[in-house]
Amino acid sequence: MLSKPIIIVSGEPNSIFFEIFFKTLKKNKFKKSIILIGSISLLKLQMKKLNLKRKINQINISNLKNYKLNNQSINIIDVPYNPIKAFEKISIRSKNYIENSFKIAFKIINDGITDKLITGPISKKSFLNKKFLGVTEYISNNFKTKRNAMLIFNKKLSVCPLTTHLPLKNVVKEITKKNIYEKTILINDFYKKYFSFKPKIAVLGLNPHCESVNKFNEDEKIIKPTVDHLMKLNYKISGPYSADTIFLKDNRKKFDVIIGMYHDQVLTPIKTLFEYDAINITLGLPFIRVSPDHGPNEKMIGKNISNPLSLIKAITFLDKHWLELKKA
Repeated sequence: MLSKPIIIVSGEPNSIFFEIFFKTLKKNKFKKSIILIGSISLLKLQMKKLNLKRKINQINISNLKNYKLNNQSINIIDVPYNPIKAFEKISIRSKNYIENSFKIAFKIINDGITDKLITGPISKKSFLNKKFLGVTEYISNNFKTKRNAMLIFNKKLSVCPLTTHLPLKNVVKEITKKNIYEKTILINDFYKKYFSFKPKIAVLGLNPHCESVNKFNEDEKIIKPTVDHLMKLNYKISGPYSADTIFLKDNRKKFDVIIGMYHDQVLTPIKTLFEYDAINITLGLPFIRVSPDHGPNEKMIGKNISNPLSLIKAITFLDKHWLELKKA
């Protein structure tokens, strides 16, 4: 194997993943080998249902280093799963299958065979069962990573929520100087490592217009002092900014990354601006983990109308040299 392959955990079996994966391979040629981790029996069922044709190349994990791979076939490590039919409703039955898929991926990473992981859409409710806030935290826990961040990346503008899949009532207690500080460092280190520059970072306030009628104002007492301290440490950071105007064209173009206080504060506008042209990158891991910026999309399963753009962007991100991406 000449270069480290891209490993893809197919994720939720009852999702649009295999459909968008086929569309991705059909429309694009990638330099690096791609190895899928998933069920061959399910793949064949869904291929038949969607009238898709491509040769399947089953890979044995114990002999992975010796394979000469190309992407003309679907290179796949089989994970046992007994589908009743090609497309079913998402249920708890998927949990063991997804866990076993991740175990294989983690072994490949720990064995040094790859440092590039893509995860397909996963239902957090059925898989994580409230043990973790999201897949970001699940993977970070498996690699004992103390600090992590979810970066929704687009080369024009990226966003990072300070808190991820957390109920709004619990957000305030997670807005700390330590949390803001750690997310900033992770973002700055990522851009310096892969794009060779320090990003311009905007930090949003929590309250409307960064004001509060309460005695304690998080924007004044927590966010602003932390941003001021980071500025003194030569980070290109400023804020807090009001969330209702930061995404206006003349404002957002001044920044590379916007840090929001909670999930929907930044993910709603970024998806409105770029739709499927964005990917989810987990920062803080000893390898690169990327995923399409959407879920299993249960309502569109089996209809062959799903948009593959986010998966295309995820694979392209890992397939191209970073400088190529920067210039693109």
